[in-house]
Amino acid sequence: MARIGMIGIGLMGEAMARRLLERGHAVTAWNLEPERLDLVVPHGAVAAPSPAAVAAASDIVLSCVLHTEAVRNCLFGPAGVAAAGEACRGKVLVDLSTIPPDAAREAARRLRAEAGMGFVDAPVSGGPPAARAGRLTIMAGGSGEDVATVEPVLRELGANVTRLGEVGAGQAAKMINQAIVGTGFLVMAEALAMAEAAGLDAAAVPAALAGGFADGALLQRIWPLMQARAFDPPLGYARQLQKDLHAVEAFAGGLGLDLPVARSATARLDAYVGQGHAMADSVSVIRLYRPDPG
Repeated sequence: MARIGMIGIGLMGEAMARRLLERGHAVTAWNLEPERLDLVVPHGAVAAPSPAAVAAASDIVLSCVLHTEAVRNCLFGPAGVAAAGEACRGKVLVDLSTIPPDAAREAARRLRAEAGMGFVDAPVSGGPPAARAGRLTIMAGGSGEDVATVEPVLRELGANVTRLGEVGAGQAAKMINQAIVGTGFLVMAEALAMAEAAGLDAAAVPAALAGGFADGALLQRIWPLMQARAFDPPLGYARQLQKDLHAVEAFAGGLGLDLPVARSATARLDAYVGQGHAMADSVSVIRLYRPDPG
């Protein structure tokens, strides 16, 4: 069993760390807010004082943090992974965060130059329940050798693990994923608002539409949560989806594309987060259209 480092114990990091512990791996963990470590240390994880300490204690390092700046701080800050020096050489870091492809490529270049460490960008989709069950979808970018090194660990977390190319390819695929997911959340909210306003039994709609062109994971998994107003505990924060949609817009702009549907979804999510719902579950965006029952 590889010794695993886990940098970032947010909703996803916690779920992944606990999955790896249950699968028999030794896990060393760090989080910017150290109180989050209380969610994994009782299950067998060892708390580390810094990302550098995580890297020194691990064979493979995983990072799952909020945004590009957080990735840079964890890798290249004063106590970041690269500060571990020779203890990193020959190891591979897997970044499971969602960041722009060019940021992943720059991180890979610096990590190789400063620490002799490989880098795989492997953003995920599926949410904490899928992470706990080992059923994430994982989109990987990196050299064939580096991806092969970390693939056994990725397959502990994901039921669908695909190498899409060199570093940055995983994040490019995640931009596509988030364009579909981000706009899809708003479409589900608007469709649910129509169903409720029309007096339909909204809870019956996913089964009624199953097998048709409208069917899919969003209809079968997100609609029921929206319809039941099942927002707590959150499975993903609205601020995170907002950040990802802005990243989609920036990525598309860099390709010379204008995506008006994604732009509209981003504006609606901006409005929702602006109402004070940054830390609410993304599915609660139904509140833009319909008040909570009761």
